[in-house]
Formats: sequence, C-alpha cells, structure tokens
Amino acid sequence: MSDTPPDRLAVNPGSPFYDEKMLERGIGIRFKGVEKTNVEEYCVSEGWVRLSAGKTLDRAGNPMTVKLKGPVEPYFRDDAPAES
Repeated sequence: MSDTPPDRLAVNPGSPFYDEKMLERGIGIRFKGVEKTNVEEYCVSEGWVRLSAGKTLDRAGNPMTVKLKGPVEPYFRDDAPAES
C-alpha cells in the first residue's frame, strides 16, 4: 500500500473516486491548517474540499455539501500499522 493518500477521494460509494481500502485505513484532512471531520470529498491538486452542511439531505438522501477552496493536506491517521 502507498505511503501517500490519493490526490482525490470521496466517501460516497457511487462516486468514481471512492476507494474502500483507503477509507478503511483511515484518512484525516487538514484544510487551511484546521482538522476537518465532515469531509465528503477532497482534491489536493485542484485545492478544494466538499464538506457536509449539517444534517440536511438532498432528494436522494445524500448529505448536502459545500465546496470550499484552499490548501488541502490529507494524511493517514494510522501512521504505522500496529504490530501484535
């Protein structure tokens, strides 16, 4: 597995940028230097994140999102796998 998170990733299984293995590993996002926990999708090369807007849902039952532009820093939450 790669030591760097993907350039673009989404948590919606219907998205072409969804990657279950990466999400299981645990990815954290720093946006403009602040830790964000409500990120639905991000793109490092284009410099944006989609954040869920509270608990509101669209007609299809997906979270409503807000797209914000700025520096995006993804990282793996588990820097090193735990050894047993």
